[in-house]
Amino acid sequence: MSAPTLLRPAAARRRLLAAGGWAAAAVALTGAVAPQAVAAAPQSATPASAHASAPSKPSAPSKPAAPAKPSTPAKPSAPAKPSAPAKPSAPSSSPSSPVHATKGTNLDEWIKQAMDVMERHDIPGSYEGIHRNIIRESSGDPKAINNWDINAVNGVPSQGLLQVIPPTFDAYHVPGTTKNIVDPVANIVAACNYAADRYGSIDNVWGAY
Repeated sequence: MSAPTLLRPAAARRRLLAAGGWAAAAVALTGAVAPQAVAAAPQSATPASAHASAPSKPSAPSKPAAPAKPSTPAKPSAPAKPSAPAKPSAPSSSPSSPVHATKGTNLDEWIKQAMDVMERHDIPGSYEGIHRNIIRESSGDPKAINNWDINAVNGVPSQGLLQVIPPTFDAYHVPGTTKNIVDPVANIVAACNYAADRYGSIDNVWGAY
């Protein structure tokens, strides 16, 4: 809206025109109007604070982070089981015995030596039963070998006083005697040990065994 025009009374205008003419009147009018315009100017001015942007809203405070869950403690490992103690080895069924060489040069001495060994190892057999079977099998020859029967055909001929085959001699060999199959005492004791296991005693053998 424009500032209102200040109108002087007609009598005043006439005095101005009479005194100074139209030019003086114009100046007087201008001076009268200017203060009004200046006075009106502040009314249309917009205070600077009105143009200032509204203060921004403070941001909402961030939510505090949830506390971390405590980790589950690891279960302690089970203690290792102690290893089982090693089992003691079983004692030998028969203590080692020194090997005694056959003494004597005749059948009677060989049988008696064999019976001493048999007694120490609880092998049954009488002098008569041993002698009887030796005479039938080898006629008392400690180096006799059968080269014609089925054992000979199979490669394991019967040998010695009581005609024992090598596999039987090895299986029934008695500690304390030599491992020579034709040794008189070793042959008698192994044969009697086999006869005791198979027939109860050499005394129960009356034929080929």
